[in-house]
Amino acid sequence: QVQLVESGGGLVQAGGSLRLSCAAAGRTFSTYAMGWFRQAPGKEREFVAAVTWSARSTTYADSVKGRFTIASDNAKSTVYLQMNSLKPEDTAIYYCAARRGKISGQYEYWGQGTQVTVSS
Repeated sequence: QVQLVESGGGLVQAGGSLRLSCAAAGRTFSTYAMGWFRQAPGKEREFVAAVTWSARSTTYADSVKGRFTIASDNAKSTVYLQMNSLKPEDTAIYYCAARRGKISGQYEYWGQGTQVTVSS
């Protein structure tokens, strides 16, 4: 059973930074891809960023490129999302997800989400 637990959300002013963490347990994740998604009120869930545990491959949504950085720490089985230059439109519940194999495709496992609120 895969378990994903997010943390690090909160309230921040526009232009500020937050770092989200996703602690993974229950598998050997070396062959998994890990992703961050978000869902704003009244909107569909959208992809934010993803990384392979080997960190050889990363990908970002256009809306966060240059501002967000995803990274994995294999020793801690933790994936991070460093969010800089935050904007009010980044306000959403952020979810960590995992899937076997490549970054692209449907994600199988999901965390419970962490709220990020950016005030203007």
